[in-house]
Amino acid sequence: MTDAAMDDPAHILVVDDDRRLRDLLKRFLTKQGYRVSAAQNADEAERYLEGLEFDLIVLDVMMPGRSGLDFARELRLVNQVPILMLTAMGETSDRIEGLKSGVDDYLSKPFEPEELVLRLQAILKRAGPASERVEPVRNGAVQFGGHSFDLDHGALSREGARIKLTESEADILRLLAQRAPMPVARSELAARLGINQERSIDVQITRLRRKIETDSRDPVYLKTVRGLGYALMIDLGEEQAS
Repeated sequence: MTDAAMDDPAHILVVDDDRRLRDLLKRFLTKQGYRVSAAQNADEAERYLEGLEFDLIVLDVMMPGRSGLDFARELRLVNQVPILMLTAMGETSDRIEGLKSGVDDYLSKPFEPEELVLRLQAILKRAGPASERVEPVRNGAVQFGGHSFDLDHGALSREGARIKLTESEADILRLLAQRAPMPVARSELAARLGINQERSIDVQITRLRRKIETDSRDPVYLKTVRGLGYALMIDLGEEQAS
């Protein structure tokens, strides 16, 4: 019996074009106490997401039509459901691309079922129940104070005036916005951006604060969460704050 075996188990969507693996994962995760739905491609997964709320998606990267990477990028503009990506590709560059697309974790095939469950449990613990999650992205953008950040184009503006960002600054702000208002570890930011030195993240954060904050030494929006990382404090809006 796992932590998932409870009155209201987490609902997981498995998306994989390999019918055998899809069925195996569905049976295995169901035995672990999860509710499981399965889709064979991105289009079918989209139809599920139109009518159902999921706690986590297990997503294969190589699928006919839209790849898992493309689907994750598109999904992140409208939905912050956690994603664990499965792939046969093991190169560092491939892992970085997966993380940049907005996925929460990455597991290479072949994998041990027990490792899959442990990773799912860790993601679900961080994210919390779907019913309690804040969806910060609306119409492809997040709002904080008088600022608006367009995730798709990496464009930041304040009260309609464009604020120039470097590519690295836009990437960091995008990653923080995708997880907002939850913190993202410096190590994770560095890994997703392919940066070897975590100190470089601190430098980029300092530069971002100078462009965003009224007082960069006393930040209101781009917070340091001691022992955890950095977090972007977004506006929830009346609908989300209620």
